[in-house]
Amino acid sequence: MPSPAEVAVVADHRAQVEDLIAGYRRSREELGSVQRRLATVRETVTSEDGLVAVTVSASGSLVALEIAENAYRALRPADLAALIVRTTAEATSRVTRVAGQVLAPVLPTDTDPEALLRGTADLSAKELTPVPAPEPPEETFEDKTWMHSGSTRDAR
Repeated sequence: MPSPAEVAVVADHRAQVEDLIAGYRRSREELGSVQRRLATVRETVTSEDGLVAVTVSASGSLVALEIAENAYRALRPADLAALIVRTTAEATSRVTRVAGQVLAPVLPTDTDPEALLRGTADLSAKELTPVPAPEPPEETFEDKTWMHSGSTRDAR
C-alpha cells in the first residue's frame, strides 16, 4: 500500500498532467480560431491609375486579378506586367501586416509576426543575404581539335 506521501506525489503529478492537457486544448482551440481568421484575410489594392486591381490572400497568393479593358490600349504589355507586379507587391505587403495582427496573440511576445509570415522570423541579415551564384567554368579548348570536324569529307 502506498504511503500518504506517495499518494500526494501521484495526485500532484496527475494534477500537473491535467493542467498541461487543459492548456494544450486551450492553445489548440486558439490556434484553430486564428487559422480560421487567417483563411478569411484578403487585401485588395487598385493601382493609382485604376487599370489593375489585385486581391491577395494571407498566404500571399494572388486570388483575384482585374484588368480594365482600356489597360491594353493604355499600356504596353511589359508596362502592364510591371504594374501588375507592383500592385501585387503592395497588396502582399498590406496583407502581411493584417495577417501579422491576427497571428500575434498566439505567438511568443518577442516574435515578429510579419517576419514569421515572410519566413524570416529568426534569421540574421547575413543569413538573409542571397549566396551569389557560382561563376560558370571558363571553357577551355585544350581537349578540342580543329583537325576532326566529323564531316564525311574528312573521313576520306
